[in-house]
Amino acid sequence: MQDKLKTKIASLREKAGHFSILYVEDEQVLREGITTFLNKIFTKLDTAIDGEEGLKKYTQNQYDIVITDIQMPKMDGLEMISRIKDINEKQEIIVVSAYTDSEFLTRSIQLGVTGYIVKPIDFSQILKMLDQSIDKLSAFRENEMYKADLEAMVEERTQTVLNLQHEQVQNYQHAIHSLVKMIEARDTYTGGHSERVATYSKNIAEAMGLSAKECNMIYESGILHDIGKIITPDAILLKPNQLTDNEYSLIKDHVTAGYNILHEIPMYHELAKIVHAHHEHCDGSGYPKGLKGDEIPLASRIMAVADAFDAMTTRRVYKAKKTIEQAIEELEKYSDVWYDKKVIESAKEIFKSVDLKNNAEQLPNTFIDDERFAYFYKDPLTNLYNNYYLDFILQSNINSEKNLYLNILYMKDFSKYNKEYGWSEGDVVLRSFSEYLRLEYPHHQLFRIFGDDFVLLSDKDIKMDIDKINSIPLFNTNGLSCGIKYYDLQNMSIHSFKDLQD
Repeated sequence: MQDKLKTKIASLREKAGHFSILYVEDEQVLREGITTFLNKIFTKLDTAIDGEEGLKKYTQNQYDIVITDIQMPKMDGLEMISRIKDINEKQEIIVVSAYTDSEFLTRSIQLGVTGYIVKPIDFSQILKMLDQSIDKLSAFRENEMYKADLEAMVEERTQTVLNLQHEQVQNYQHAIHSLVKMIEARDTYTGGHSERVATYSKNIAEAMGLSAKECNMIYESGILHDIGKIITPDAILLKPNQLTDNEYSLIKDHVTAGYNILHEIPMYHELAKIVHAHHEHCDGSGYPKGLKGDEIPLASRIMAVADAFDAMTTRRVYKAKKTIEQAIEELEKYSDVWYDKKVIESAKEIFKSVDLKNNAEQLPNTFIDDERFAYFYKDPLTNLYNNYYLDFILQSNINSEKNLYLNILYMKDFSKYNKEYGWSEGDVVLRSFSEYLRLEYPHHQLFRIFGDDFVLLSDKDIKMDIDKINSIPLFNTNGLSCGIKYYDLQNMSIHSFKDLQD
């Protein structure tokens, strides 16, 4: 990897000999590190510690390339870029910043920066963008030198410039798509959702006979349709159970936020309109504008069906995922009410061939997922699962061929212990007993319910040794003991937490 990087640096140094560069960064350690890197490429290199100093040096020297951070004292990077663009609107500028906020990204694109690199620094990405900038500058210089006499060369170099401009557009797209991936990374459930919706939407559009240009636009809109969720608070976006009315009102704002982000970027104007209307309903009951029927762009009507199908066929904690047949039946139920009937007819054949095996599930698969999950479905005192998650497990087991065995350990006379020693001492006992169960039964799912009862759930028929449990020092020294109840769920009608209570 290092050898490859050295080769790229050497190659770029040969092309960069006559070009000058200004690097603006307020963080000293990073500035020194990047300066050392850039010195390997450029012989004409200046640095500045903030936007004010950077603008002053640029005014005096007018460098070929400017690399800058955004958040800096005295004058931030965006203001400096704006002032530089007033001097030279064609100035090559690369932003290197830790900020992924849509406001910074959108403003940078509006100002016409060459690229936007998100920290931590990826040197290979810097090399790629510098290579593009140097090629563009070289093309413009040669264009100026030969345009008077060599029309053929002018045409060739002009095409080079257009190709480089196309690469700049791709840089913007890459930055926007990276932002979408960061949004989806906040929530296991949404991982891959945008890609699936985009693919479904494009396939439906093709089946409906739309042009290749329209199909590609619908695909790109699908990728970006949830970009507005960057404004949605984690407490709502990551909530794995049903939203309250107020929470739902807040999450609906993502449609308008997405429109505002995309509409500010000229190349995304048409996509912004599609994204803005993808939650409208044919009967006017949708949002944000309450559009009806043909008032809703066809691309948005297509995306609405694709989005709904993916939502229904992806498992969430508060609801089991539907089969393909059930999802299609649900779409047909709301045909010409919420969804366009013609779109559904074309979509049905597409959906029948979908493989749902790889669809995300909103269940904890990693330590980080588990910690996010804990915010909603873990008991804060013991860090065991709570009764809401137990209810989900029981409901998910309906019609399942999987055997589940459930043991309930209930503490005897624990309320008497609390009265005698106090609630805080009682909490110590509950935490200690939880830790004992976690260590003793590592292959069980553990739940705390009803305050002083504990559920141990397993797909193996393991009987608890209640005498062994009651002999632990924690109980011997406190005069406490446990009773036990055992259930083989395959032979009982226990399908919810309420059934268990009854």
